[in-house]
Amino acid sequence: MKKIIANWGNYPSIESDEKTFSFPEDLATYVGREDRFIARGYGRCYGDASLAAKTVCTLQYNKVLSFDTKEGIFECQSGLTLDKILPIIVPKGWFLPVTPGTKFITVGGAVGSDVHGKNHHVDGCFSAHVMEMDITGHDGETHTCTPDDKADLFWATCGGMGLTGVITRVKFRLKKIETSYIRQKQLKAKNLDEILRLFEENKQYTYSVAWIDCLKKGKGFGRSILILGEHASVEDLPAGKKEKPLAVPSGKQINFPFNLPSFVLNKFTVKVFNFLFYGKNMKREINNVVSYEPFFYPLDAILNWNRGYGKKGFIQYQFVLPLESKNGLVEILHRISDKGIGSFLAVLKVFGPQDDLISFPKEGYTLALDIPVRNGLMPFLDELDALVLQHGGRLYMSKDARMKPEILEKGYPRLDEFKSIIRKYNPESKFSSLQSERLNLTSR
Repeated sequence: MKKIIANWGNYPSIESDEKTFSFPEDLATYVGREDRFIARGYGRCYGDASLAAKTVCTLQYNKVLSFDTKEGIFECQSGLTLDKILPIIVPKGWFLPVTPGTKFITVGGAVGSDVHGKNHHVDGCFSAHVMEMDITGHDGETHTCTPDDKADLFWATCGGMGLTGVITRVKFRLKKIETSYIRQKQLKAKNLDEILRLFEENKQYTYSVAWIDCLKKGKGFGRSILILGEHASVEDLPAGKKEKPLAVPSGKQINFPFNLPSFVLNKFTVKVFNFLFYGKNMKREINNVVSYEPFFYPLDAILNWNRGYGKKGFIQYQFVLPLESKNGLVEILHRISDKGIGSFLAVLKVFGPQDDLISFPKEGYTLALDIPVRNGLMPFLDELDALVLQHGGRLYMSKDARMKPEILEKGYPRLDEFKSIIRKYNPESKFSSLQSERLNLTSR
């Protein structure tokens, strides 16, 4: 069925002939029949990594295959979404080992983007917890791989944006928990120096993330709120919650009903938002116990919140710089502040060490910004790309909709190795997206 599709940034949008499948035989038939296409789940990868003239949707391939409640091992088809997994595992005392800022992604998407969360410095990416997976290759055959068996296929698939084949089955380890609550601490930082110091002083926390004001200048440059968390024990809970410590929250939602006019999003409104958001924490330190929903997925409470960026959509620009490149972070933040394109959702995290084939994280600081598409934005982001490379960093392919091939080549030192594995398992570029063609990962 032909339809207009876009990923979460609503940029770009294209017409695509989208097919679905519920059985592996249907997928094998589709793979054998089509020349080129890309697998697509919930479409939460922001850019164009899962966009193509032909797409195969995995959302109907969504069965739970097994759940070892004693050892915490979960196995499912790739189209199952995290929001469907949580009500199954949480009441049994388990949680996702790694989760991004939304639960509305498929397990296949979690692998293909090798998602990270607030705990990367402790637990790494999603791939670190995957035991094995099945991939339907260009020949329609199923290939089972693990970190040690067919390891080249495994590691090229983790973070490989669907270019090695269609992920169909994933088995992964879970994290043991006592309750469904988080013991949360919030700390206000007056400027960038203080927030970086607070990250270092609190690196023992499993979860950490900071909201950062990208427009504030002067002494308050880089002012932030650091949010820390640990899975709460039963003893941490207030009396009224101890009776049902593993209760799953209701997940109530409101809907963002329409696209905001583009003029609503400007330097002034962002400044007002930042002032109010920073000022809402009256104390320098706030400690409380909250459900996992508002801690991990605060924006999931607002359906279609991406409409707030207008019909033209937005770019989520995410980069990582090495820990020693603090000056680079300062320079980039100054450029953003001077340009006046600050984001409502500017998120700063610290990554731990990682040296996988094509996955985005490496030890350092990562900043993610949501920026409305406007005239002049793309040339400015090209300038930021150059700064990111100059300071030893790279961009996240799962968020990308516009970077040039040379930026990818210079940011990922093992890119040639990744390309050779794609040629091995995807020799005719059957699995191909707008992004893979733009970045010269597959041939046109």
